[in-house]
Amino acid sequence: MTEELIQRGVELIQGSNKTLVFVGAGLSTESGIPDFRSPGGVWDKYDPSDFYFQRFVSSESSREKYWQMSTEFWDTMKDSLPSRGHIAILKLEAMGKVTGIVTQNIDNLHHKTGNAPDKIIEIHGNAFTVSCLSCGKKYDRVLIQDRLKSGVKVPYCDSCSGILKPDTVSFGQSMPEDKIARAYRLAEECDLCIVLGSSLVVYPAAYIPMHALDNGAKLMIINRDETGLDSRADLVIHDSIGKTFGEMADRIASLSH
Repeated sequence: MTEELIQRGVELIQGSNKTLVFVGAGLSTESGIPDFRSPGGVWDKYDPSDFYFQRFVSSESSREKYWQMSTEFWDTMKDSLPSRGHIAILKLEAMGKVTGIVTQNIDNLHHKTGNAPDKIIEIHGNAFTVSCLSCGKKYDRVLIQDRLKSGVKVPYCDSCSGILKPDTVSFGQSMPEDKIARAYRLAEECDLCIVLGSSLVVYPAAYIPMHALDNGAKLMIINRDETGLDSRADLVIHDSIGKTFGEMADRIASLSH
């Protein structure tokens, strides 16, 4: 059965000139990064309300808790490497198929893979940089983690003493409007949307594949669990992304030589 599904996926991709790839946590788990929402994940140890943006901005003790939690996330992703699924996206991009990669992940793996930076839209941000909320000065995350390791509980900006925060979107923090607008535009223009490793339950991100469908695109979903759009998709595979999508990309690459 999987063979037929893979072949159907190959046909969908071959028939597309403008593929939008929509990526969720399931792709990162194949690089060994745990899904923080799953049972036993980081959220089980912390009270999420401690990490609302307003609380982070207004309370030193919340900032201290935030950096403890954020360091746990960081430790799971700092040395992670691209999975076969990440490489498969790169192969399709090299063939000129991919117009954009909209990712909910903050792990920098699309950059590590070598995807064109202008094709990557990180709608929940990127954990590998840190910015001052007052003056906007940017820092490499490794530098900030070194400060925390040396005993600093809450880091502040060298230039203006402003609050520092990783460049990721927290609860209660507004989504980056420019990135969302760009993702919607790509969804309108694409002829195929491929969802990899997302259960499509986090909004407004999950509206993006829906928007592609509503504008006439075909939809392929590869995710271990069911999603709310399975019934509307042209192809649904509940299996490993690397195994299935990786195989599709390899076949298409071999056919194009």
